[in-house]
Formats: sequence, structure tokens, C-alpha cells
Amino acid sequence: MRRIAPLGLRTRLIAAFLLVAAITAVTTAALTYQQARTAVLKQSQDTAVSTLRDQVENQPLQLPLDQAQLQRVVNDIAKRGKPHPWNIFAEYGTLRASSTTTAPTSTLVTEQLRRQVTAHPHGAFQRVTDASGNPYLAVGMPAVWLHSDVREPTGVVVFATMPLTTEGKTVEAMVEAAKRGAVPGLAIAVVPALLAARSVLRPVRDMRRAAQHLGRGRLDTRIEVRGADELAGLARTFNETARALERSVSELRDAETRARRFASDVSHELRTPLSGMLAVTEVLDEDAERLDPDTAAALRLVSSETGKLAVLVEDLMEISRFDARAAELNLDDVDVAEAVRKTLELRHWDDERVVTELPSQVRARLDPRRFDVVLANLVGNALRHGGAPVHVTVRTEAGPGGPRLLIDVADSGPGIAPEVLPHIFDRFFKADAARTRSAGSGLGLAITLENVRLHGGTLRAANGPARGAVFTLDMPLEADA
Repeated sequence: MRRIAPLGLRTRLIAAFLLVAAITAVTTAALTYQQARTAVLKQSQDTAVSTLRDQVENQPLQLPLDQAQLQRVVNDIAKRGKPHPWNIFAEYGTLRASSTTTAPTSTLVTEQLRRQVTAHPHGAFQRVTDASGNPYLAVGMPAVWLHSDVREPTGVVVFATMPLTTEGKTVEAMVEAAKRGAVPGLAIAVVPALLAARSVLRPVRDMRRAAQHLGRGRLDTRIEVRGADELAGLARTFNETARALERSVSELRDAETRARRFASDVSHELRTPLSGMLAVTEVLDEDAERLDPDTAAALRLVSSETGKLAVLVEDLMEISRFDARAAELNLDDVDVAEAVRKTLELRHWDDERVVTELPSQVRARLDPRRFDVVLANLVGNALRHGGAPVHVTVRTEAGPGGPRLLIDVADSGPGIAPEVLPHIFDRFFKADAARTRSAGSGLGLAITLENVRLHGGTLRAANGPARGAVFTLDMPLEADA
């Protein structure tokens, strides 16, 4: 299904403005039409009713009337019709008289109008249409005698019908004028709509640019406040938020700088005495066999813990260099298979515990020392927390930025728990919280990830299809210093 692209804010504002203008124009035109139509028709019917009443009251009636007298009355009233010529139809008992033989006057007089005339001695009127749909005004007026302000019916009822064609044309002309005026009005409304959209969109665009600058780290970005409306209030709120964010980030950076300096200073201060302690424990380890068992066990414990502390200090110093962005690459052309073998031989892992697949003639430009640390941490972690045999596979593949080096380190252990995977590279994280005194410091994988990132690569942790954890190193064959 094709998705329709959403309209821009400018288009929606202009459309809303024009919609309001159109609704206003249509509503105004409808109300004007209704009021004008009512006024035009009311004037015509009031004139007709008043004139017919006067004409009927001024007729000298000598009762009883015959057909000739009734016809004379009809003809006389028809001559004085206002505001348009009248067609007169009169009834007196069984007598009927009409002023014309062409207009269907009698057919326009409805039974409803006859009942109203009977009930209202002052007359009644009704708007009707003929068979062709032409509008007419039908007025009924009973002839009465006045005796001491008492109206006594004579039995003569006069009906007058007049066409409303002129009034209809007047109303149609007003409707046409409203239609002709609506289109230019909507066209003119586009100008204030554009101006209104511009006044609304300008601060929105300024705010978008300011938000983009904030996202890029320019925390000193501010918006110029114009006016005192809601958008100006929003701009002031944005500026206050930006200032608060700048203060918070500045405080966090200062705190981070102090923390890095503290870790670095502590590590440097501990490094010298630890070197002396390690030298002493090595000498004492050589004489541990000649000491009594309790003293020898205590000595070996001190030596082991001193070694762990020394490793922790070195890891903290390395992490401090990464945090301070002081870590650098010393690149060299390296035979990857040979580098992997040297790492395993140096740590005595070149036995059946580690199985390798090392293709020949794979050369990469990388930092040999940091590559050794990465591979040693991955294999050591697999042997310590996973299980032998550990499979190390080296391969290459084409990437969007050029050829890439991929190394898989898979162990034969139970794998990584799903809740542990998101935190596997966190600093000081240990999968088993109870193993707080394990050989590792919890910084090995974090340092490994930082070394891989320094080469422009990525490091992923997952579980294999059968069992065991799999760490995949993905980095370019040509690292950029």
C-alpha cells in the first residue's frame, strides 16, 4: 500500500487559514442570502396584503351579488394590484369570478389558504408554486361590513395571486454576487495566510536549527526572543533549558575530569609501591617451600592478591587513557595468523585447549600490542568462564568501506544468559555477582572493546547455534591512525 507523504506545516497552516476563510465566507453568504430573501419577500407580501385589504374594504357591495357584480368587483381590484399585476379570483356562495382566463388562479388557491381565511377575518397569505415550478404569492381576503368597529362577514372572499419572478431574480442576483465575491476573497486571503504562516514558521525554524546545534554539542546555542506571544514564551523556555543543560553538562564534564584524574593519579601512585611488593613476593615465593605450611599459605595468598592488584592498577591506567582520549595506535603491517600464534604461545595456550583456523597470507595494518591484548582477553575469558576447546577463526570479507578482518572466538561452555548479554562489556560487570573475588577485575572486556573501537571496529557477543558464547571481532584490514 502506497503511503501518502505528510503535508508540511506551512501547507497545513495555509490550508487551515483558507478553510476558515471559506467557512466564514460561505456562512456569511448563507446568512445574508437568508436575511435578504426574507426581507424581499416580506416587503412584497406585506405590500400585497395591505393593498388587497384596502381594495376589498373600499369596494361598494350591494348584497346579494349576482355574477355580473362579482365579476365587476374582481376586474376593479385586478386593475389596482401592487407591487405586481394581480390575478384575482373571488368566491361568493356558488358564484365564482376570475380576472383572467389564462392564469390558473383558482388552482393556486389551496384548501389550507381557504381555511386560514375563514379563521382570520383580516386575511391570510401563502407562497405556492404552479405546475411549472414558478413561485407565486396567494393572498386571501374576506369582504366585511364594519358596524361600530365590529367586522361582519359578507360571504365574499377575494383571492389574489401575483408572480414572484422579480423577487426570485433579485435573490439569485444576490447569490451570484456572493459567489463572485467569494473566489477573489479566497485568493486575497492567501496573502495574509502566507504572512501568518511565515510569522509562525520562522521561530519554529529557528528552534529546529537551535535543537540541531544542541544535538551537535553546541550547548551555548540560544534563540532570539521576539514579541510576547506563546512562541516567544516557548523560545524563552528553550533558552532556559539550554542554559540549564549547559550548566549540567559542564558540571558532569568537570566531575568526569576529576574522576579520571583521580583514577589516573591513584593508579600512578600505586604503581611504584606495587612494583616493589611484586619483587618482594617473588623472592618470598621462592622460599615458601622452606617455611611452615601456614606461613607458606599466607605468603602465597599475599603474592596472589598483590598480582591481582597490580593487574587492576594497569587496567585502571589503561581505562584512564581511553577516557582522556590519550590512547594512540602504533600501526604496523602484521601477518594476522602469525600474530594469533604468538599470542597463544606467549600464554601457553598452543595446546588442545585452543583450536585455530588461520588462513595464510592475511595481512592487516594494526597496532600489534593492542591486537595482542584484544585476542588474549577474548581467549582468556573463553577459557576461564566458558570451556575448552576454544575455537579461534580468522576470516576476511568485503565491506562498504573496504575489506574487513573478522575473528570469531567461540567457547564450549553453557553460553551467556540473555539478561547478561546487554551488560557484557560494562566496566566491573561480572555475570555471577557472588564471584566478587574471581581472578578477573571486570575490566578486561571493557578494555578489549575500547581497543577494537580505536581500530575503527566493533565487537559483538552472542550465543552460538548449539552452545557456548561467541565473540566476533570486526575491524578494517587497514586501520586509520
